[in-house]
Amino acid sequence: MAPDEIGRRVARALRGRGPALLPVPAGTPQARVRDLLAAMRPESVRTPQGVTALKGGVPALTDTALVITTSGSTGLPKGVELSAAALRASALASVERVGAAPGDRWLCVLPAGHISGLQVIIRALVTGTEAVHADFDTQGVAELARELGPHVSLVPTQLRRLLAAGTDLADLGTVLLGGAAAEPDLLERARRAGARVVTTYGMSETCGGCVYDGVPLDGVRVRLESDSPGEPGRILVAGPVLLSGYRMPPGTRAPGALERDGDGVTWLRTNDLGCWEADGRLSVLGRMDDVVNSGGHKVVPGQVNALVAEHPAVAESVVVGRADPEWGERVSAVVVPTDPRRPPSLQELRDWVRERLPAYAAPRELEVRERLPLLASGKPDLVALRTPKD
Repeated sequence: MAPDEIGRRVARALRGRGPALLPVPAGTPQARVRDLLAAMRPESVRTPQGVTALKGGVPALTDTALVITTSGSTGLPKGVELSAAALRASALASVERVGAAPGDRWLCVLPAGHISGLQVIIRALVTGTEAVHADFDTQGVAELARELGPHVSLVPTQLRRLLAAGTDLADLGTVLLGGAAAEPDLLERARRAGARVVTTYGMSETCGGCVYDGVPLDGVRVRLESDSPGEPGRILVAGPVLLSGYRMPPGTRAPGALERDGDGVTWLRTNDLGCWEADGRLSVLGRMDDVVNSGGHKVVPGQVNALVAEHPAVAESVVVGRADPEWGERVSAVVVPTDPRRPPSLQELRDWVRERLPAYAAPRELEVRERLPLLASGKPDLVALRTPKD
């Protein structure tokens, strides 16, 4: 389904005039489509040839407007069912936080099958317009920015490429930056170039971004579950933006991510680690299952990568854990150098990290690449990065 058509179907679902929608963007490989249909068991499928009823389809929850598929821990797709009320609450809180006015234009350069792209569509709808869809291309984005002055959602890699192309970022409205951690240097350079950048944190289960620049959107609550006061802890989220439930493949059980406390508040137990900064803002450190156990020490890759990314010789970086016969796992830094002729050395990065973190957190391996492998969503491909390049 083309992005414009997805937008029209989303609008109908939000108004309660259409069935719950599981968007599958045009160009999705047929093998992936078959896997989605088998796992999600929709009641019908719409193609350019029309609507076909499917045997064995399972109805969505009563209030569901969208079903977003994500990868479960087994690798099988799992569906996140989102209500029209939750999607509207998220979009309205977002446009209010960034000060978007009725009639403002929104540019969608993210996949319309992911919550990040879908929320651009919905933000446009709640401000009385339709999203402008375009494949990401630095020249094309620059032309649309000059013509429309749109708000836009980007991942760090896209923002980095716009900067490298010399794009006048002041032509854009608000740049909502999410999908992966953004290096402080990237944010500083973008803001110097005229961009109004707002960092976002969220996931499909929270209708996308629900914490902007470390501050929850209106109506959203965040707390940390930590073993020790002041230590990083699991991030929990509550509020009107939460999913209604999960839609699981046959024979699998939904994750116990939703729990109700003694006051009747439903919380989403995310798989992310966070801490509170001195100014009360939330800092997201990375996923709990990405924690590297190296020689009995637990290392949070996000903390290490935040430092590696600040090194002047590093343009892009990701820190991962790789299997090691002696340490169990070794902390590995994969970097794209600022100057390919002068990449940083492992010792430089180790000394750099040890100025701020314990010695055991410093990288034990450095791999230099021309570019980082990315997923369709624009996020770094961590699975690929955990395997050394031949």
